[in-house]
Amino acid sequence: MGYGRVEIEANRKRKMARTRERTRPDTSGKPGYITQAGYQRLEKEAHHLWTVKRPRVAKAVATAAAEGDRSENAEYIYRKKQLAEIDRRLRFLGKRLDVLKVVSDKPKADGRVYFGCYVLVENEEGETKRYRIVGPDEWDADQGEISMDSPLGKALLLKREGDEVYVRRPKGDTYLTILEVSVDP
Repeated sequence: MGYGRVEIEANRKRKMARTRERTRPDTSGKPGYITQAGYQRLEKEAHHLWTVKRPRVAKAVATAAAEGDRSENAEYIYRKKQLAEIDRRLRFLGKRLDVLKVVSDKPKADGRVYFGCYVLVENEEGETKRYRIVGPDEWDADQGEISMDSPLGKALLLKREGDEVYVRRPKGDTYLTILEVSVDP
């Protein structure tokens, strides 16, 4: 009876591991494209985690450990988990920063949408929005930076000013008109 549970548990863990592998970010070693500013942001994050946040959390772990029984110490357990998350992010950043290809050259200014370009688009309702095409490691929707691998980024790449593009999005399909393409904000 005990052997059956162990086997079932092992199968469950293998299945979960396969699922997690598929949903994790790409760590295959293939180069990804990133702007100079995006690369610097990732380096800054890694530096902050290593020099500021990790020492602070490690000190909190030591303080919580000194309070006594660790098995029932919620602060100790929480801080250990927090330290593991920081270490996991540092490992990821270290591997990813090694394989990223920084694109520091400005894109061609020929009216086409390239990596690093700023694009002003108008939707069907007449609303305009400015986007910058960046790498998948640095996108920030709040700043108007979209990944070249996103549905919108893929639809815009290599199109020209005046082109109408069809975008299949999770929240619904739409048509956008490219009003302007520029290399500077």
